[in-house]
Amino acid sequence: APAWQNLAAIHDARGEDEAARRCREQAYRLQRVFVEALDAPTRRLLVLCAGAAAGNVPFETLLSSGRSLLIKYAIDFAASAEDAALPPFDLVFNAIGDADIAAPLAARLEGFAQRCRKPLLNHPVAVARTRRDRLPALLEGLDAAETAPCIRLDAAPANATDLRRLLEAAGLEAPLLVRPAASHGGLGLTRCESVAAAFEALHALGGAGYLTAFRDSRDPDGCWRKYRVVFVDREPLPYHLAISGAWMVHYRSAGMEGQAGRLAEEARFLADPEAALGAPAWAALREIGRRLDLDYAGIDFTLRPDGRLLVFEANATMLVHRERRDGPLARKNTAVQAIAEAFERRLRQVAGA
Repeated sequence: APAWQNLAAIHDARGEDEAARRCREQAYRLQRVFVEALDAPTRRLLVLCAGAAAGNVPFETLLSSGRSLLIKYAIDFAASAEDAALPPFDLVFNAIGDADIAAPLAARLEGFAQRCRKPLLNHPVAVARTRRDRLPALLEGLDAAETAPCIRLDAAPANATDLRRLLEAAGLEAPLLVRPAASHGGLGLTRCESVAAAFEALHALGGAGYLTAFRDSRDPDGCWRKYRVVFVDREPLPYHLAISGAWMVHYRSAGMEGQAGRLAEEARFLADPEAALGAPAWAALREIGRRLDLDYAGIDFTLRPDGRLLVFEANATMLVHRERRDGPLARKNTAVQAIAEAFERRLRQVAGA
């Protein structure tokens, strides 16, 4: 099974999606439970994963303390009867963090949660509330935060006229962002300047997708900013600030490494996020963490000139990772370590060890 997993990863890296899918299916037909070797673990942690697709919480850094023996369970390939044959575990972390990927597994996950007699982190019901089009409901009544209108379509409309009616009913107009469901990191994301272009982009997806109103959130210096804050046990912790000359902001493509001024601004945010954002914005983040009600989650946003948050997304799939100790971004590792230690404390609190 691990050999088939590795082969799937190779096909993924080459963009050979169908070949990768076949290899994953072969792997998980052979084996659904993977136990990592660990000397003298403090606890045994069952990690629920989706084997068929991406969308699992990137948990390698979160669980890097060396205290948890990991039992990874590809639950989407396992029959309910297999739950009873799992190795002994002390608590469960639901790592299926993408609401779109979790949706077809809702009954399976809920059944597991009801039968499970151990503590379960990131309950599936809370994950389901993080779908992109449900974000406005999450922020409702929160004066210091807003998000752009968004709708989800299971398939592209038959024609542009039907799409126009859907957009009008939802209060959406061009420019629009079109993205496939269950995608992250800008994969498949298209900015459309007209309804006609959005119609073509939706058809190109070949499946479910989201339409979001594009908000020009450039700051007076002409740059776009995207802050990332992580919630551990509902409390916010800073992770990074990406500053870019392009509207699609990603840390790696922003070229932060060679920009001393941008790195200094990020360092100020990491050192004192409340001072960098302002007390109202930080209080809004605390409230969003409470409303998400997840043991691990994250939020991407920018800060408007009036001090309010413009939220891009908030869910459990947010990546945190350490930087090279000898690299130009090594100073970020202090913030990463604080996140990892907070998650370890949460595990210890829940498991009692």
